[in-house]
Amino acid sequence: MGNPHILVVPFPAQGHAIPLMELSQILIKHGIKITFVNTEFNHKRITNALGKEPEGQVRLVSIPDGIGAEGNRNHLGKFTEACWKFMPGELKQLIEKINQTDDDEITCVLADMTMGLGVEVAAELGIKRAALWPAATLLLALILNIPKLIDDGVIDENGTPLKHEMIRLSPDTLTMNPSNFMWATIEDFTTQKIILDCMQKNNIAIEKAEWLLCNSTYNLEAGAFALVPKALPIGPLSELDILGNLEVNFWAEDGSCLKWLNLQPPRSVIYVAFGSFTILNPTQFQELALGLELSNKPFLWVVRPDIIEGKDDAYPEGFHNRVADRGRMVGWAPQRVVLSHPSIACFISHCGWNSTMEGLSNGVPFLCWPYFGDQFLNESYICDIWKVGLKFEKDESEIIRGEEIKSKVEKLLSDENFKARALELKEKTIDNIKEGGSSEQNLKSFIEWVKS
Repeated sequence: MGNPHILVVPFPAQGHAIPLMELSQILIKHGIKITFVNTEFNHKRITNALGKEPEGQVRLVSIPDGIGAEGNRNHLGKFTEACWKFMPGELKQLIEKINQTDDDEITCVLADMTMGLGVEVAAELGIKRAALWPAATLLLALILNIPKLIDDGVIDENGTPLKHEMIRLSPDTLTMNPSNFMWATIEDFTTQKIILDCMQKNNIAIEKAEWLLCNSTYNLEAGAFALVPKALPIGPLSELDILGNLEVNFWAEDGSCLKWLNLQPPRSVIYVAFGSFTILNPTQFQELALGLELSNKPFLWVVRPDIIEGKDDAYPEGFHNRVADRGRMVGWAPQRVVLSHPSIACFISHCGWNSTMEGLSNGVPFLCWPYFGDQFLNESYICDIWKVGLKFEKDESEIIRGEEIKSKVEKLLSDENFKARALELKEKTIDNIKEGGSSEQNLKSFIEWVKS
């Protein structure tokens, strides 16, 4: 028998690949061999972003996603459906090929839990199987409760909310608005139905996973972990893998912003980043620019090449000149390093789970700008439960205005309690990965199981 060899299968999106790559780098340090599966499309993007074939001890391989070269990968429903239909066969072939040519056969599949198909394939082949849930554990509890939500008349069988009062899954979890359920934030009804169906397929796959790991911690989500006893926290992964040498970025990082941050006073910079998926219409983009200008503070703003709906540039006229001495715009930033920089004062964030965990781990207060999916749930955690951030209010045309941005920045930064709570939460969260911490113990047990 060769060394333990894990095949890692993320859902093909930036926010899903990141925690699985962080976990992969940690496992490698424990002598476990890792083969990491991207789609051909994403493999190309990562290679282009790095400007070369990726180096590192993680071996990157790719399989087709069933969409074809010209297909639309931004259509979440069709894309997810194609993955479920097409990728199981491709994964099976890949495992067989590796087992014929590699000294170390695949001994375990570690799949993103939103890619339960990876768990299904491993079960079919009689290989060890584990899953990583990459979002808040409360979202997992919500998804596992879909049949009950339908029975209780909270949603119909397509996921559409029928009740409009707030609900909670247990007395120890936060209250949720059914219209903010992850699938209900998808505007296209057909996509909503596809996503709900896939979630229910994943629920069946979870039963077949021998380990269910979560990038979270008991202190952040005690109530949610009580609802999903099988789920074990091993987070925050971003802090465990501080020196990971292989990044799975779909855009090239602009590291020059770190030199610029070095020149800014401590706790002075507003960091603005909306992840890999958020799209802003030109009006909203302009109001954000105006808000940053009105704040009169230094800011580092990640403006993805595809962030503005239907346009390349929607900056207000003369904006660049007016903010030249204190504003810095980049296409993509090395976020973990940015958030740990002493000059950062606060984080205007879409509240994706990776960004939430990275902000918390660095004691940074938030201004929340959720876009879709699980981000509204994370916003509730940040503002209502942990109290380390504030929400923005939209006007009657659903726009967050520049004045609102300026006023919330002032409110957040003038109240020292936000920073104090953020630092306290940081300490409690980081304690989980120190020796003897619950995340550290869970990870240790998992590694022993992989090697056994």
